[in-house]
Amino acid sequence: MKAIDTIVIGAGHAGLATSRCLTDAGREHLVLDRGRLAESWRSARWDSLHLLTPNWMSRLPGWSYRGEDPDGYMPATELVGYLAGYARSFGAPIQSWTAVTDVRPATGGYQVTTTDGAWLARNVVVAAGPRPRVPALGADLAPGIEQVHTNRYRKPAVLPDGGVLVVGASASGVQVAAELRRAGRDVVLAVGTHTRLPRRYRGMDIMWWLEQLGALDRTVDEVADIDRARRDPSSQLTGGNGGRGLDLSTLRDLGVTIAGRLTGVDGSRVSFAPDLPATTAAADERLRRTLTKIDEHVSRAGLDSEVCPPEDIPALRLPAGPGSLDLRAAGISTVVWATGFEFRYPWLRVPVTDADGEIEQYR
Repeated sequence: MKAIDTIVIGAGHAGLATSRCLTDAGREHLVLDRGRLAESWRSARWDSLHLLTPNWMSRLPGWSYRGEDPDGYMPATELVGYLAGYARSFGAPIQSWTAVTDVRPATGGYQVTTTDGAWLARNVVVAAGPRPRVPALGADLAPGIEQVHTNRYRKPAVLPDGGVLVVGASASGVQVAAELRRAGRDVVLAVGTHTRLPRRYRGMDIMWWLEQLGALDRTVDEVADIDRARRDPSSQLTGGNGGRGLDLSTLRDLGVTIAGRLTGVDGSRVSFAPDLPATTAAADERLRRTLTKIDEHVSRAGLDSEVCPPEDIPALRLPAGPGSLDLRAAGISTVVWATGFEFRYPWLRVPVTDADGEIEQYR
């Protein structure tokens, strides 16, 4: 068994950033990945996906965006090249196509067993990415109705002919729903808790404002409920189509049928909660609070003459939507689960996980 100071599991941006810091500290280490560098960005993203953040925000330890379009939004394929260039810049010691099958305590550290042998490591850094989350009620969907999580969705043309039910209305759900509708598909979107934000406000990208407010730098000391803060849904934003605005009002205008939260599945019949008015009202209230904070920041910093005037973003008032739907009768052949991801480490035999299988942590 080979000995090494540190094993880093995962060669995405978190694993590479860790590798850069270890390299700077002169610590011997190896980065293992079950696929290739940035594998999830290569094989688990849809074709038209762009980052939600402008390029100038692409920053890693000792590395930043150096292209000619800092205000653009990087497509996934370009991000792979960005991360590969980062790894080359400091000679990241990456071993690809090496899946970790077991990590357990051992004398002097941890035994890390992989598909290519075992290591004894003093330290192990888990930077492995999450796995797709599909609700248990998906098992009750009738045979013959295609199910696909957004990590396997590529483009409208590869789905079966017919309409699509998209479940989930955060960033991925609204983007996929818009793409499918623009491709001529009938689309129903099941909406749960979500975050509504404009792409730009007062002439600046919303992410610029959030950074100025310190909203992206909050620590656990600054939130009332840590678990709730970690579960905050991603914003209804897109970097595609030149970073145009995208929210439920956009989808409604495109002809997407908007329903409440998916609550039940019985063969081809699905049911929705009558909570759409309350859900959208809550999202509008959070939006209003965010824009108020921006306006207050502008006044405090004396930026009124430097940025555009305040904008009136109308509240989104939607009816409750359908209570139920027979997918087959409606011509819906596919369900796309835009229901997020979860962390699972079945190979981690170290007592550091909670009841849900996630690593317990503070900060």
